[in-house]
Amino acid sequence: MLIGVVGDDLYNTILMVHILAAIVGFGAVFLNGVYAAQIKKHGGSEGLAIAEANHAVTKIGEYVIWTVPVWGILLILTSDKVWKFSQMWVGAALGIYIVAVGVATGVLIPLTKKMREKMAELIAMGPPPEGAPASGPPPQVAELEAMGKRAAILGGSLNIAILAILFLMVFKPGA
Repeated sequence: MLIGVVGDDLYNTILMVHILAAIVGFGAVFLNGVYAAQIKKHGGSEGLAIAEANHAVTKIGEYVIWTVPVWGILLILTSDKVWKFSQMWVGAALGIYIVAVGVATGVLIPLTKKMREKMAELIAMGPPPEGAPASGPPPQVAELEAMGKRAAILGGSLNIAILAILFLMVFKPGA
């Protein structure tokens, strides 16, 4: 057990870092839907550039997100038993976090990588040759649309998970 009590300098410093990590980490990914809308709006090379910028910001956020539960656990350990691992809100928040990180790293991040690859593939194809018969968009366009819808559902679900964790942190049901 770390020495500390709720409200002392050690506890408050850890609390501040915990909140900052949550703001930076989750904030970096919470608005990914805005990036997605801009990617779709601009398309082509511009859309891919936006997707790459979003990926870079998301990667930084991902690293910071990994630290959030560490700071939370340190808060529990420095709370002089005010907060306990046995309290419902602690277990629920950690459980939601684990599921959300699993979905993000196991499904959403690989999906967005495939989307960036498909965008690059489309750009490399270039426009159809002059005078070629109009045969509709290449199949990659439909694939990107389908992947985009799936990414939107996953991203929205992860945002709901963030809101659920925030609710648990603020209201601490069962404390």
